[in-house]
Amino acid sequence: MRSKKPSTKAVGDAGEDRAAAHLLQAGLTLVTRNYRTPGRGGGEIDLVMRDRDGTLVFVEVRQRASATHGGAAASISATKRQRIVFAARHYLMRCATCPPCRFDVVCVQGDANDPSQPPAVEWLRAAFDAN
Repeated sequence: MRSKKPSTKAVGDAGEDRAAAHLLQAGLTLVTRNYRTPGRGGGEIDLVMRDRDGTLVFVEVRQRASATHGGAAASISATKRQRIVFAARHYLMRCATCPPCRFDVVCVQGDANDPSQPPAVEWLRAAFDAN
Protein backbone atom coordinates (compact mmCIF):
# COMPACT_ATOMS: atom_id res chain seq x y z
CA MET A 1 0.00 0.00 0.00
CA ARG A 2 1.41 3.37 -1.04
CA SER A 3 1.40 6.30 1.34
CA LYS A 4 -0.61 9.28 0.21
CA LYS A 5 1.46 12.16 -1.14
CA PRO A 6 0.83 15.37 0.88
CA SER A 7 -1.01 18.18 -0.89
CA THR A 8 0.82 21.22 -2.17
CA LYS A 9 -0.88 23.27 0.55
CA ALA A 10 0.29 20.86 3.26
CA VAL A 11 3.87 21.04 1.95
CA GLY A 12 3.66 24.86 1.81
CA ASP A 13 2.22 25.05 5.33
CA ALA A 14 5.03 22.83 6.61
CA GLY A 15 7.57 25.13 4.96
CA GLU A 16 5.96 28.19 6.54
CA ASP A 17 5.95 26.46 9.93
CA ARG A 18 9.65 25.67 9.59
CA ALA A 19 10.45 29.23 8.46
CA ALA A 20 8.44 30.78 11.31
CA ALA A 21 10.18 28.55 13.85
CA HIS A 22 13.57 29.57 12.44
CA LEU A 23 12.73 33.29 12.68
CA LEU A 24 11.22 32.97 16.16
CA GLN A 25 14.38 31.21 17.32
CA ALA A 26 16.38 34.13 15.86
CA GLY A 27 14.44 36.57 18.06
CA LEU A 28 11.73 37.88 15.75
CA THR A 29 8.11 37.89 16.89
CA LEU A 30 5.17 36.83 14.78
CA VAL A 31 2.67 39.59 13.99
CA THR A 32 0.46 37.73 11.51
CA ARG A 33 0.48 34.89 9.04
CA ASN A 34 -0.87 34.69 5.50
CA TYR A 35 -1.92 38.34 5.20
CA ARG A 36 -3.99 38.74 2.04
CA THR A 37 -5.26 41.84 0.33
CA PRO A 38 -9.00 41.83 -0.36
CA GLY A 39 -10.24 41.10 -3.86
CA ARG A 40 -8.73 39.27 -6.77
CA GLY A 41 -5.31 40.00 -8.18
CA GLY A 42 -3.88 41.30 -4.93
CA GLY A 43 -1.05 39.85 -2.98
CA GLU A 44 -0.23 37.74 0.02
CA ILE A 45 2.49 37.90 2.63
CA ASP A 46 3.38 34.57 4.18
CA LEU A 47 4.67 35.96 7.47
CA VAL A 48 4.70 39.42 8.99
CA MET A 49 7.27 39.54 11.79
CA ARG A 50 8.78 42.21 14.01
CA ASP A 51 12.53 42.29 14.50
CA ARG A 52 14.09 43.19 17.84
CA ASP A 53 14.81 46.75 16.68
CA GLY A 54 11.12 47.32 15.80
CA THR A 55 11.50 46.78 12.06
CA LEU A 56 8.42 45.25 10.47
CA VAL A 57 9.58 42.31 8.35
CA PHE A 58 7.51 41.03 5.43
CA VAL A 59 8.61 37.45 4.78
CA GLU A 60 8.15 35.39 1.65
CA VAL A 61 8.65 31.67 2.26
CA ARG A 62 9.72 29.51 -0.66
CA GLN A 63 9.64 25.73 -0.34
CA ARG A 64 11.39 23.52 -2.89
CA ALA A 65 12.20 19.84 -2.78
CA SER A 66 15.49 20.29 -4.63
CA ALA A 67 17.87 22.89 -6.03
CA THR A 68 17.06 22.01 -9.65
CA HIS A 69 15.79 24.91 -11.73
CA GLY A 70 17.57 27.39 -9.45
CA GLY A 71 16.09 26.30 -6.13
CA ALA A 72 13.77 28.18 -3.84
CA ALA A 73 15.34 31.65 -4.04
CA ALA A 74 15.30 31.69 -7.85
CA SER A 75 11.55 31.07 -7.87
CA ILE A 76 10.66 34.63 -6.79
CA SER A 77 9.81 36.48 -9.98
CA ALA A 78 9.51 40.22 -10.46
CA THR A 79 5.73 39.79 -10.57
CA LYS A 80 5.77 37.93 -7.26
CA ARG A 81 7.88 40.69 -5.68
CA GLN A 82 5.41 43.32 -6.96
CA ARG A 83 2.51 41.46 -5.38
CA ILE A 84 4.34 41.18 -2.06
CA VAL A 85 5.13 44.92 -2.10
CA PHE A 86 1.48 45.67 -3.00
CA ALA A 87 0.29 43.58 -0.04
CA ALA A 88 2.83 45.22 2.28
CA ARG A 89 1.63 48.69 1.29
CA HIS A 90 -1.93 47.59 1.92
CA TYR A 91 -0.93 46.22 5.33
CA LEU A 92 0.87 49.46 6.23
CA MET A 93 -2.26 51.54 5.54
CA ARG A 94 -3.61 50.09 8.80
CA CYS A 95 -0.69 51.48 10.82
CA ALA A 96 -0.93 54.87 12.51
CA THR A 97 2.75 55.50 11.76
CA CYS A 98 4.86 53.68 9.24
CA PRO A 99 7.59 51.67 11.00
CA PRO A 100 10.90 50.80 9.33
CA CYS A 101 10.28 47.82 7.05
CA ARG A 102 12.16 45.24 5.04
CA PHE A 103 11.45 42.30 2.77
CA ASP A 104 13.05 38.99 3.70
CA VAL A 105 12.91 35.60 2.04
CA VAL A 106 13.21 32.28 3.82
CA CYS A 107 14.12 29.37 1.55
CA VAL A 108 13.20 25.91 2.78
CA GLN A 109 14.88 23.37 0.57
CA GLY A 110 14.57 19.61 0.80
CA ASP A 111 11.94 16.94 1.18
CA ALA A 112 9.68 17.88 4.09
CA ASN A 113 8.54 14.26 4.29
CA ASP A 114 12.01 12.76 4.80
CA PRO A 115 12.73 12.81 8.56
CA SER A 116 16.25 11.45 7.99
CA GLN A 117 17.24 14.67 6.19
CA PRO A 118 15.31 17.69 7.43
CA PRO A 119 15.02 20.55 4.93
CA ALA A 120 17.70 23.24 4.97
CA VAL A 121 16.52 26.72 5.94
CA GLU A 122 18.22 29.80 4.50
CA TRP A 123 17.18 33.28 5.67
CA LEU A 124 17.87 36.08 3.20
CA ARG A 125 17.53 39.39 5.05
CA ALA A 126 16.56 42.43 2.94
CA ALA A 127 16.29 40.17 -0.11
CA PHE A 128 14.61 42.90 -2.16
CA ASP A 129 13.18 46.38 -1.71
CA ALA A 130 9.92 48.10 -2.57
CA ASN A 131 11.25 49.83 -5.68
